[in-house]
Amino acid sequence: YGDHRDLHLCDRRQRQMCIRDRYQRRVREPTRESNNMPKVQKGDKKPAAKTEKKVAKRAPKKKALFVKREKNFGIGQDLPPKRDLSRLTRWPRYVRLQRQKAVLFKRLKVPPSINQFTQTADTNTTRSLLRLLNKYRPEDRAAKKARLLAAAKDGEAAAGGKKPLVVKYGLNHVVGLIENKKAKLVVIAHDVDPIELVIFLPALCRKTDTPYVIVKGKARLGTVVHKKNAAALVVTDVAKEDQGALATLVSYARDNFNSNVAVRRTWGGGVLGHKSQTAQAKLAKALKKEEARKARNIV
Repeated sequence: YGDHRDLHLCDRRQRQMCIRDRYQRRVREPTRESNNMPKVQKGDKKPAAKTEKKVAKRAPKKKALFVKREKNFGIGQDLPPKRDLSRLTRWPRYVRLQRQKAVLFKRLKVPPSINQFTQTADTNTTRSLLRLLNKYRPEDRAAKKARLLAAAKDGEAAAGGKKPLVVKYGLNHVVGLIENKKAKLVVIAHDVDPIELVIFLPALCRKTDTPYVIVKGKARLGTVVHKKNAAALVVTDVAKEDQGALATLVSYARDNFNSNVAVRRTWGGGVLGHKSQTAQAKLAKALKKEEARKARNIV
């Protein structure tokens, strides 16, 4: 086909054949540079120097008794952990009303005559008082019937004998005993509703110089006299062995209730909500900052 310089003299087909043969020769024959490159023998290659490092032997890993399993909380996968959803719960109407009532009692200002019922006797005194009251529980119908039958068998004189010492209850009965000065200790419940039923009893006890004490729970007083609730109880007399316990309770009642003037003059309520308290604190901080700035300007 001649030299490549003569390609322009050939037709198109001869030119293509010439280019193809020349490409095949170039692929078959190695280049001069590759022939002249010195060959590296395998024995001449030196290995790289290894750095000696002391490797501490690791203790073999112990197999866990319980294998942790990763949870996937995606749709249709593992159930999410339980959360406190009480804030999102739609509570019954009576629950909402009693909670709103409690909030109102905190917000509104409460006069001292009503606020005094929030100051109750301490736990130890209440426990010893209930222990004494339970000794003198009124007899139920079956016990009273059995006592009267036994007294009737002994004779008419024994039937009209001395009555047992018991705790007195009933508001009208309690008021009558206090006015006649027969009550040695008056016990008033703090959660009577409506409060007007017992709101006058502390003032009446102070007027007649009768010791009184306010305890938590009208239901606790009700269990003493076999009722669901009891607004007030009266101790008229006790046995000789319980005179010391009664004297201790009377002394406590006079010191903490009859002679406590601060309780009768302290207003209650007026507690703001969390948002209002934060706003008030922010306003007070701003006023304090403004007063400090004015003081610096005057100086």
